[in-house]
Amino acid sequence: MAAPEGSGLGEDARLDQETAQWLRWDKNSLTLEAVKRLIAEGNKEELRKCFGARMEFGTAGLRAAMGPGISRMNDLTIIQTTQGFCRYLEKQFSDLKQKGIVISFDARAHPSSGGSSRRFARLAATTFISQGIPVYLFSDITPTPFVPFTVSHLKLCAGIMITASHNPKQDNGYKVYWDNGAQIISPHDKGISQAIEENLEPWPQAWDDSLIDSSPLLHNPSASINNDYFEDLKKYCFHRSVNRETKVKFVHTSVHGTLSFALADKTKARIVLANDPDADRLAVAEKQDSGEWRVFSGNELGALLGWWLFTSWKEKNQDRSALKDTYMLSSTVSSKILRAIALKEGFHFEETLTGFKWMGNRAKQLIDQGKTVLFAFEEAIGYMCCPFVLDKDGVSAAVISAELASFLATKNLSLSQQLKAIYVEYGYHITKASYFICHDQETIKKLFENLRNYDGKNNYPKACGKFEISAIRDLTTGYDDSQPDKKAVLPTSKSSQMITFTFANGGVATMRTSGTEPKIKYYAELCAPPGNSDPEQLKKELNELVSAIEEHFFQPQKYNLQPKAD
Repeated sequence: MAAPEGSGLGEDARLDQETAQWLRWDKNSLTLEAVKRLIAEGNKEELRKCFGARMEFGTAGLRAAMGPGISRMNDLTIIQTTQGFCRYLEKQFSDLKQKGIVISFDARAHPSSGGSSRRFARLAATTFISQGIPVYLFSDITPTPFVPFTVSHLKLCAGIMITASHNPKQDNGYKVYWDNGAQIISPHDKGISQAIEENLEPWPQAWDDSLIDSSPLLHNPSASINNDYFEDLKKYCFHRSVNRETKVKFVHTSVHGTLSFALADKTKARIVLANDPDADRLAVAEKQDSGEWRVFSGNELGALLGWWLFTSWKEKNQDRSALKDTYMLSSTVSSKILRAIALKEGFHFEETLTGFKWMGNRAKQLIDQGKTVLFAFEEAIGYMCCPFVLDKDGVSAAVISAELASFLATKNLSLSQQLKAIYVEYGYHITKASYFICHDQETIKKLFENLRNYDGKNNYPKACGKFEISAIRDLTTGYDDSQPDKKAVLPTSKSSQMITFTFANGGVATMRTSGTEPKIKYYAELCAPPGNSDPEQLKKELNELVSAIEEHFFQPQKYNLQPKAD
């Protein structure tokens, strides 16, 4: 990590040490020359940006801009990261040399530093193969969900996906899956991080990626996995005859944007399915009778897919006793609509911390106990519709959304009409989420400490404006006053801020910090019981609640917070 500020000479000496090491170890001429140039120019500011602190390896792996230096994604930092990961896996799995790992990549490239996802994937494969470990390396770009699928399907020890998902194009990332097919959770991130620090010097064959092409340890799973994935997906398509005969026209795009609406209008398509570039997320839009396009929120699509997967499962499983072993999951900041469906229909609903690493790992625990996990989702348009991928999967979600739309069309129903029917049956769930920008960690800390000491010492607020608070859960401290022992059930983390307020009017609001951005986010929802069918009145009440939260809890003037730009 970076030396503490104000350590003057200490920081300069450390910078010199880091750059000297870099000049010895980097064999990529583009990044090497860039660093030499910065040293020759005496460009301390740029050198500090590149060498200030090593990228931190967390549960989401790595994510940073491509370019030279230890704080960027490049050939050398990929080699160092993979060496650490390799040594950590050797300690954890005695059968690593029998089982091996899978590696894939997206289409990102950064010509000025010679970095690309494909190049990084080959270097990572070289590291493992040089240690006698089999590698299943995809020969071309693949959707991210194919990596966790391959880990589970081929019973491998781990998976690596080189992608930065929907981040800006100059960024890249290194995402890691464990042998259970889910993203890693603590303490693996800390163990890997330590192993990276212990294995910084490139091994003798680290740069020689040509050695893998003739190695018997290199396998290309592209064709077989592509086939097996879609064969498995067929089991979750319950109306394939409807799919074949459907009159519904779809447009599919892998780039978020409005090009697809113009194409959809031209081809008279009614539905647009949009994946992000690495296909782990899905957005859906539907043409309304008015001619307008309606883009469903993550929570709305979660309601539709949850209802559909339960309805399809129920048709095949008439025995009601199976319900007690059936589960759906969502993250704690997502809509509680699945909870409402579960209460009425009799299956289990559980919420997890934010992020698919938690839902994937919890789903695997439940499956190992003989339970059925039908569906998991998060409001950031992430869906797990099929338990053979224990992560968000935009490919299967797109297929299942298309089948749902085709099935509804045979009943002369649109997705919008079905969503309304779900809300009428299970109660309206109206959501609103936004954020404030704050670059100062101390200010963020003060804001949350103020909420914990609202009217003196250790008292949370009892109301927010005119809205009475009925329960509070603080996952930073582990407090939950709805539990008999006042202790939160979900795991707590002192390093991030997260407080959830439940209101007497059926409202729920969570305030949390972001792990990757300088934001304080909020997620608010009004959950009405079935039968309350005035959504406009509910929207008005939710807007009033959100305004009160912004005014009384965020206090943007006091803390100098920037609102989200419209």
